[in-house]
Amino acid sequence: MTLNKIYLDNIIKTALLEDINYCDVTTDYLIPEEQRDGARFVSKADGVVCGTEAAVRVFQLLDDSVEYTILKHDGEEVKKGDVILTLSGSTRALLKGERTALNLIQHMSGIATASNYYTKIVEGTRASIADTRKTLPGLRPLQKYAVMCGGAKNHRYNLSDAAMLKDNHVDAAGGITNAITALRKKIGHMTKIEVETRNLDELREALAAGADIIMLDNMSPELMKEAVAITDGRAVLEASGGITEETLRAAAESGVDIISIGALTHSVKAFDISMYIGK
Repeated sequence: MTLNKIYLDNIIKTALLEDINYCDVTTDYLIPEEQRDGARFVSKADGVVCGTEAAVRVFQLLDDSVEYTILKHDGEEVKKGDVILTLSGSTRALLKGERTALNLIQHMSGIATASNYYTKIVEGTRASIADTRKTLPGLRPLQKYAVMCGGAKNHRYNLSDAAMLKDNHVDAAGGITNAITALRKKIGHMTKIEVETRNLDELREALAAGADIIMLDNMSPELMKEAVAITDGRAVLEASGGITEETLRAAAESGVDIISIGALTHSVKAFDISMYIGK
C-alpha cells in the first residue's frame, strides 16, 4: 500500500495553511532568507516508524530545493536515539515545517507502533489484527496506511466497500434473515455481507441466511470458542468490542479469524520524535 501523492499534498497544504496564516512572525523576522541548515529527525522511544514520506513532503512544499535522506523507512523498527531522516535546505522552511511534519510522523508512527504491538500479541494464532472506520476526519488514508506499516490489516475503507449489518440495521430491517435476503437481491457478486451478532442464536441465524462474515460483538473468549465450533468454517469470524490487552491473546486463541480494534486509530498515543537543526 502506498499513499496517493495528490491526497498527501492536499492534506499537507491544508495543515500548512492552518499553521501559517500569512507569515511566520518568528521565523520570517528572525532568520535571513538565504540561510541554509541541516536537520535530523530522531526517535525518542522504541517502536515502528511511519510517515517519513509525509514528513519530507512538508519541507519539499515549502522549499523545492530541500535535500533529504531517509535512514529508517516506513514499517521499520526503531530504537530510542535512532536518526530517522536528515534534511538540508532553507532554514526558514525547516522551521516553518517542523510542527506539521512532526504532527504527521508522530501520529502515523504511533499507529504503526500500536498495530505492531497488538499483532505480536496474537502471533502463532490464526487471528489477524484489523482496524476500523473509527478514524479522524480527512486522515483515514494516512491512518490505514500506518496500520499496514505496523503489520496489521485494514477493515473496509468506507461504506461502499462491503455491506455490513450492524445491530441498528438488523433491527430496522426486521431481523438478520430479512436483512440478508433483501441485500442479496440488490448487491453485486463482488460485494460481501458481514453481520454483527450479539449472541449464539443470532450467529446461527446469520449462518443459515448465508452471511459471508460474522462479527462476534462483545463476546467473551469462551463464547467465541463456541462460535468457532458452531461456524465450522462456513463464514469468516471477526471478534470486536470489549477486547483489552489482557483478553486479546485469549480471544485470538479461540480460533476467530479477525480481531478488529478501534483504538488503533481513534485513541492512539503519538510516538515521540524530535527534530534538531544544526550539525
